Amino acid sequence: MEKKTFLSRRNFLKESTVGSIGLIGGIPLINACTSQKNDKDDIKLPQLLDQAPDGKILKAGLIGCGGRGTGAAINFLDAGPNLQIVALGDVFQDKIDSCREQLKKERNVEIADENCFVGFDSYQKVIDSGIDVVLLCTPPHFRPAHVEASVDAEKHIFMEKPIAVDPFGVRKVLAAVKRAKTLNLSIVSGTIRRVQKDYLETRRRVLNGEIGEINGAHIIRNGGALWFRNRKPEWSDMEYMLRNWVNFCWLSGDHITEQFIHEIDVMNWYMGKYPVKASGWGGRQRRVTGDQYDFFSIEYLYENGMRTHCAARQINGCSDGKVEQINCSNGYADASGKLFDKKGNVIWEYPRLDEKESSTEWNVKDPYEQEHVNLVSAIRTGKAINDGEDQAYSTLVTIMGRIAAYTGKDITWDEILNSDIYLGPKTYVMGPVANIPETIPIAGIPNKE
Repeated sequence: MEKKTFLSRRNFLKESTVGSIGLIGGIPLINACTSQKNDKDDIKLPQLLDQAPDGKILKAGLIGCGGRGTGAAINFLDAGPNLQIVALGDVFQDKIDSCREQLKKERNVEIADENCFVGFDSYQKVIDSGIDVVLLCTPPHFRPAHVEASVDAEKHIFMEKPIAVDPFGVRKVLAAVKRAKTLNLSIVSGTIRRVQKDYLETRRRVLNGEIGEINGAHIIRNGGALWFRNRKPEWSDMEYMLRNWVNFCWLSGDHITEQFIHEIDVMNWYMGKYPVKASGWGGRQRRVTGDQYDFFSIEYLYENGMRTHCAARQINGCSDGKVEQINCSNGYADASGKLFDKKGNVIWEYPRLDEKESSTEWNVKDPYEQEHVNLVSAIRTGKAINDGEDQAYSTLVTIMGRIAAYTGKDITWDEILNSDIYLGPKTYVMGPVANIPETIPIAGIPNKE
């Protein structure tokens, strides 16, 4: 296995042979400021239903039967009447068995043996099993191919975040979601904050100018270490990495992409534009498997000179906390439900209900279920929704920060959008995997006497 002692920006941006530059499926590469921001006077809350309207039976298939996938299947079933999970796909039989057991226990749903598919091609078998909706919940490396196949089959899609781990995958998803719009297909992504009424109302007030103009953001997510799996003697390279997927960059995108995307997506949602450059650093102190970092600190620069700061850490025994602060000319916002003046005084707070109270106006529904309510409602009313582009670009912003930290170099939006980076093997078999060493990225070059 190759050992890399340092990483250059050129290596990261150009070393892969897979990818293309220019038009991808008819999509022109965008610049940093093409995300549209609403006019202040027009900002209104969307209607959020507690349950999707009734209609003909909608059959869904789940691809990726781990904990999040099983949870998504239950969320889909709870979103409204006449909803069914009828097919399951995963590369591991034990994951399918566990999912079937949980669906039976939690919702008395039984999946027929002939609709349970195992292997790397199981996604296509689920898509071809007579379903209307596909739930994509595998490790995110596989998401672009699964999105593309689902759109080709004209299926409505729920896709967990993130939607890719590299620029090649992002461009593939962008092409697919644009084609989905021409087919009137609905696509909903798993970045849950955009469907939470407390987040929506706070953003509405900020964009309507209640604390002035946005001039920056401070975004933090500090928490404990994620799970990991030590390698077992009977596992091949591929099985080991798949069972330990949150610790390998080619499968998860590192935690800045796999988990921190929630908070970075909130920032992008407020900014209404994408950064032109990322600078940052990160490192590893505690992880014991895989090739990822424990922490990141990224500064994003925008075309108008505005800067935002985003930092995340996954280490046990440290101070934990989440900050989604949007800075404005006359104060700042906590995106989860508070506005402050410049002195730090609370000037508005989202009403939090006591457990015994009920209010349809202020209730915040479980966002993991709300996103499925929105998806089913869109399908049954014929009013398609598609947030795929937003989530593709949010994924790309996290990748931009990750590469800046890995290399220690400034990375521009155009560089990352046009990059040929493709992570992972080109073919998938349960056996040896070449050229993916369990080596930690090291920025810069060695210091010599």
